[in-house]
Amino acid sequence: MSEFADIQVETIDGAQQKLGDYAGKVLLIVNVASKCGFTPQYAGLEALQRRFAAKGFDVLGFPCDQFGHQEPGDEKEIKSFCTLKYDVTFPLFAKIEVNGEGAHPLYRYLKKQAPGLLGTEGIKWNFSKFLVGRDGRVLKRYAPTEKPEDIAGDIEKALG
Repeated sequence: MSEFADIQVETIDGAQQKLGDYAGKVLLIVNVASKCGFTPQYAGLEALQRRFAAKGFDVLGFPCDQFGHQEPGDEKEIKSFCTLKYDVTFPLFAKIEVNGEGAHPLYRYLKKQAPGLLGTEGIKWNFSKFLVGRDGRVLKRYAPTEKPEDIAGDIEKALG
């Protein structure tokens, strides 16, 4: 878990945090956006959070504005939107880039661990998902079109 655990992230409220704080948990890491056709998936992600949190699971949401300017807001606006519209309780983080030279170290790690179709590493759109095991290794990568409820079985297996 050490490489994953050492990755530093910034919470939506501006605090620094290491992913090691989630050691021993199963995680679903998602690049999210407020003005995307897939934005209604927030409801499904929150349902997963509520269903599995007590068993050692968290959804981690990372807002990203690299796809069609679909996350134009600042952190305060994003947090307000997620809370008021979808009653999100899972951890949200500061806006990041997932592709290119400015890609956050977390996404460099995730893409290296689980390349996409035909071995491509790039994230294709908002709401791409990575299921991460308790040891910090990526178990599976899901396309944005994959609905959160369809991932529940994989989460149950990962939780043991």
